Amino acid sequence: MTTKLDGELKREIAIGETAYTITLSPEGFTLVLKGRRNGLSIAWADLVSGEAALATALNASLSANLLPLGAKMPDKPKRRVSTK
Repeated sequence: MTTKLDGELKREIAIGETAYTITLSPEGFTLVLKGRRNGLSIAWADLVSGEAALATALNASLSANLLPLGAKMPDKPKRRVSTK
């Protein structure tokens, strides 16, 4: 038997050597670096709705601040300029 999720449930998880906090709520879930406020938030409805879920997850992952302290963002590929 399962228990209905009525409020928020927070847990710490380790991904590699980095600590994160995941918050489960009736609306969705949020994953943030431990000690930070902003992170990745996804609504349950967006998660189960097919292609909309993929777009939402992609947008959230691109805008979320989930890198550990001291980590660098990967460099964007440089555009080649034609000399013709």
